[in-house]
Amino acid sequence: HPHPLRGGSRRRDRPEGSLSSREGAFVIHARIVNRMISITTSNMNGIRAAKRKGVEEWARRNTPDVWCMQEVRAPQAELDPILDGLAADYTEAGRIEGPAALHRVNEVCRVKGRAGVALLSDLEVTDTRHGLPGLDEDVDSGRWIEADVTTPQGYSITVACVYVHAGNADDETKMAQKFRFLDTMLTRMGELRDEAAKGGRQAVLCGDFNIAHTPLDIKNAKGNVKHAGFLPEERAYVDRWLDEYEFVDVMRDLAGDIQGPYTWWSQRGRAFDNNVGWRLDYQFATPELAETARGFVIDKAPAYDLRWSDHAPLTIRYDV
Repeated sequence: HPHPLRGGSRRRDRPEGSLSSREGAFVIHARIVNRMISITTSNMNGIRAAKRKGVEEWARRNTPDVWCMQEVRAPQAELDPILDGLAADYTEAGRIEGPAALHRVNEVCRVKGRAGVALLSDLEVTDTRHGLPGLDEDVDSGRWIEADVTTPQGYSITVACVYVHAGNADDETKMAQKFRFLDTMLTRMGELRDEAAKGGRQAVLCGDFNIAHTPLDIKNAKGNVKHAGFLPEERAYVDRWLDEYEFVDVMRDLAGDIQGPYTWWSQRGRAFDNNVGWRLDYQFATPELAETARGFVIDKAPAYDLRWSDHAPLTIRYDV
């Protein structure tokens, strides 16, 4: 069978699993699982608060190969020890031989207490880039980093960790900042698309994009058409990413046209308990990488008081 990164059609059903021997099937299954990588994106809602609320326990249970974090909201001096702790968690879980084997990339926002992105990888990182080219204002810092990683199967892929401005429909300045960021993203997305299309690195953009794309991505669509995050002019950008720029909304592609699942719930009222949510966290991949996606998990906490963020992490497995 041709591998998707070498051309060929999508194959989510693995024919190798049809062996009659229980032992043989187990060996084949283990080999398939080991070839896959997991990529997680999660808005931390402040990594110091997430640490107090138990994010390290989640890390020991899940240890994604690449973990993209947004809204880290911590100065470098306080962030480094927390990332060291996560590296120790990966080591304790047996994912890496020692803390130094967990690669770390981050950018602190120059506006104190705002934004901030980080990326952890137990895969080899061959290059990193900080910031979205074309934007140099303080308010746009801590929102875009990239890492080129090498997969177990030997492919090089670009992973971007992205935190788009939230915006506020009642604040022209905040909306202007959001639209400026979205406009500037188009240039970089075009470059990543073209690199992938000519046989270079495939790419995946992971993060909190602060836009619910369609009514399937928000519980109360009619009530939010005039609110930031569901404005028609914001949602039109996602249309362009999928159509003109040929990126794939990987979770939606895997889930199909069902309502939700959501990744963020307001802290107000009983939104979490009643699942009145928004899907704001995405992985947008170039087509050939998207074809290798095999499954996703949105790890919503079992109860409100067991959350370590107001967002749930989105993890996708890729056979690459």
